[in-house]
Amino acid sequence: MSVFTAYFCGTGSHRFDDANPNFWNGELVSTLACNDQGREFAHWIAVDGPGSGNLQDDQLFVEPGGYFNWSGQLFGRGWEENVNHVLRVIKGQSSWQRTRLNEEEYQRLKSAGVPIPDATSSASWFWRTYDYGERHPAPQELQEQVINLFRKPRLPTQVNLVGWSRGGISCHMLANAMAQDPELQGVPVNIFAIDPVPGVGNLQSERVSLASNVREYVGFYSRDERSRGFACVVPSFAPGTRVCLYPMPGRHATLVGNASVDGAGDGKVLVEPGLIVRHFAEVCLARWGVQLDQCLGLDDSQLMAHHLAMADAEDRYQAMRSESYTVLTEGEMDDRLVHCGEARTNFSKVCGEGYDPREGLGLQRWDATTYKPLC
Repeated sequence: MSVFTAYFCGTGSHRFDDANPNFWNGELVSTLACNDQGREFAHWIAVDGPGSGNLQDDQLFVEPGGYFNWSGQLFGRGWEENVNHVLRVIKGQSSWQRTRLNEEEYQRLKSAGVPIPDATSSASWFWRTYDYGERHPAPQELQEQVINLFRKPRLPTQVNLVGWSRGGISCHMLANAMAQDPELQGVPVNIFAIDPVPGVGNLQSERVSLASNVREYVGFYSRDERSRGFACVVPSFAPGTRVCLYPMPGRHATLVGNASVDGAGDGKVLVEPGLIVRHFAEVCLARWGVQLDQCLGLDDSQLMAHHLAMADAEDRYQAMRSESYTVLTEGEMDDRLVHCGEARTNFSKVCGEGYDPREGLGLQRWDATTYKPLC
């Protein structure tokens, strides 16, 4: 069996956010990737979110778009490239390679004493351009060799996707791209999504619906988010997909480890939602064949203690509903706006026989059996 896991960071977030001070114990998605004990590219990959600085452009398996950070943060520019990049990594073959050195790479190699030719210049002194030389081997060539050596069989027999925010929507997009790909349409997919949010104008079918290749979908959603443009998505599912949905008190970032009172700054106050979501992400990934280090391993008594602490802080969580990442708010004071497939509805109304537990996002009481579907 060959298991491959992709970790999609959220908008403005990247794989090094496991050390971001706004997340007291590390941002969840980047932390999970950091703790994955498999070999990068062969068994897992972490993907920077849109608007996070284009830090991975040189390593993409497809040609990068070179988008400005503001266009990534506002409109999600770059997530199509991210999805296509992971699709190519799953197949183990790039469609683009960084064969030319840029200035930063050139200076780094020169400083390290690597014997490379001097940069050459052309044109006049007023408008001069530089050629920093060829890059051999290209990063993509090295990564392809890692895949060839350590992934057996080369085409995964199962793919797991983990994502927060637009990273969660990227999971939907990749699963649908796999369903349309002749080589990958038979590969089963598991998804662990944390408050998937597409942003304004991004409700196309590949982002709000899923095909039959998705075998299991686990979603944790922030109950108290009210920022305009942050309506979350509960996708529509094909028959046979096992779906587990859970509401959590807190804002969009609270669920991935931001423990501040307002859900945006630093601090270690409201830690419980992030701990619970992290624990069950680790539980699900372990069940899906991923070996992780530094797992929380919460037992039932610890989980219930966390829920009691959240109940005691209910006033603080409800106060978050007046906060906004985008200045303006949306939805009702008592209910968040949700896109359930292509339909707009209220958070608490996402429930029914298709979900386990059937209370869905309307769940209000927890006991020892609440999380049994995940174990």
